Amino acid sequence: MTVPAKKQPRAWQRMLSGRRLDLLDPSPLDVEITDIAHGLARVARWNGQTAGPHVFSVAQHSLLVEAIGGALDPRLGGPERLELLLHDAPEYVIGDIISPLKAAIGDAYRSVERRLLAAIRQRFGLSAPSPALSRLVKRADRIAAAIEATRLAGFSGAEADGIFGCPPALPEPVRGEIERLIAGWPTAEAEACYLARFETLQRGASAVFS
Repeated sequence: MTVPAKKQPRAWQRMLSGRRLDLLDPSPLDVEITDIAHGLARVARWNGQTAGPHVFSVAQHSLLVEAIGGALDPRLGGPERLELLLHDAPEYVIGDIISPLKAAIGDAYRSVERRLLAAIRQRFGLSAPSPALSRLVKRADRIAAAIEATRLAGFSGAEADGIFGCPPALPEPVRGEIERLIAGWPTAEAEACYLARFETLQRGASAVFS
């Protein structure tokens, strides 16, 4: 008696754009910025444990990291700032897992995340970041997390400093931008702002890519 072959579990997700994105072997052709913006605006940072009537989304966090990274190095061009904006883009399909749980899961989550981010970079014409840019992204990410922790997630200053490090003093223009970004927004607003910022940076980067 022939035993039927076991059906492989589905590894793709259907997007609202109509794309089917394979999570284990993602193709850049199935990556759309509208899907990314839509998804990230609906993914809550801090597992939703933030103050205010709306969640603080990964879309807003990404805007915050891009603003901080640009303040840390004003010489950055469009591609570098796109790298900052897209640093958490894989979370539009795999969600935002808090750091303690990522450590417990191990490399399984991170390997999927790395493959997705590589496909996203390829889709938008970005090279893998240099070591210096990777360090800048991580630094801006930690500064953003420190600000979010005390302003939104109920951490004391000492507690946040011990985990994320004490954030540096930032120039006045970016402090104003932080104030705009640090409150939870309605989903539609977060999605629209993320998409608009991507389009602005991509237009600025077009001369570099040509």
